[in-house]
Amino acid sequence: MSRLSRQRLTQVIDRFEEVEARIAVCSDSDEIIALSKEHTELKPITERALNLVNVMEAIAEAESESTASDVELAQLAKEELSVLNNKLLGLESEMQRLLLPKDTDDDADIFLEIRAGTGGNEAAIFAGDLYRMYKRFASNAGWSFDVNTESTGEAGGYKEVVAKISGNGVFSLMKWESGVHRVQRVPITETQGRVHTSAATVAVLPVPEHIEIEIRESDLRIERMRSSGAGGQHVNKTESAIRMTHLPTGITASSSEKSQHVNREKALEVLKVRLYEKERAERDKARAESRTSQIGSGDRSQKIRTYNFPENRVTDHRIGLTLYSLDRIIEGDKLNDVIDALRTEDETRRLAALDEDDI
Repeated sequence: MSRLSRQRLTQVIDRFEEVEARIAVCSDSDEIIALSKEHTELKPITERALNLVNVMEAIAEAESESTASDVELAQLAKEELSVLNNKLLGLESEMQRLLLPKDTDDDADIFLEIRAGTGGNEAAIFAGDLYRMYKRFASNAGWSFDVNTESTGEAGGYKEVVAKISGNGVFSLMKWESGVHRVQRVPITETQGRVHTSAATVAVLPVPEHIEIEIRESDLRIERMRSSGAGGQHVNKTESAIRMTHLPTGITASSSEKSQHVNREKALEVLKVRLYEKERAERDKARAESRTSQIGSGDRSQKIRTYNFPENRVTDHRIGLTLYSLDRIIEGDKLNDVIDALRTEDETRRLAALDEDDI
């Protein structure tokens, strides 16, 4: 094998058995949760490691028999070797992908931020389309989707909307969506039938289980505002909405629920996540640069995707992917086709960049 040694496979198997044994005798609830999570992650990897070890042993046995004096036995062994080596290649490739280092935030929930860009009312309408796409995608995945704050457009859609998405492996899938999304279509306000180009910006911020961000009260400016929503008896009656500014960085967050207390908590949570993302970007600059050379950094200033309605076409510019199923993608039902292609391309390029000792 070119990359995976027997020793590396044994390390994986030994660690899995160690975790299982520890769970059986552990009494600390926090440790049990951590061990159970590791057990779940290691189980599919360990199963494939055991398969690889069995195939490696079978190959060694077949190689020995292929040189036997018994001609018929040697011929059967050579035929078996051909089958086993092909099986080995497939298992090895799968195992290499499983052993690739994970993003430390892959299991995190996220804050999804969508903002209308160039294009006026049409940009806000498109931002609303993206919002519904991600909401449907989250529903299909069994995730929860809760709006934190929103500002509607004059002709529909959103000038800005922020939502928290929670569930299993949210960031690992949604992190590919950060950037500028461009739409080409005839707006509902266009009387001449001309195709217009508009844009919306998407930012995906991970929410780790424990955010070690300390914010001093003296570093905050808190402004109370009247809520603005779709209408009703509670709108503009009281100043319950909150906008919070972190003075040292200028980073802001807001929330527009009916309860001022709830708004303060939600705004503070978003603020901490944005500060965490700032630190994360600075800390992982080398990783981000590496990713830029592959499929794009995910920076919100980068144009990542075009949605062409007249041609029913979606193009992801980072990997040159074009799909003629925009109607299904914008509904959230086929968005996985784009995300899976991005993940596969990222894995392929990272595997190609690995040295033999990296796995």
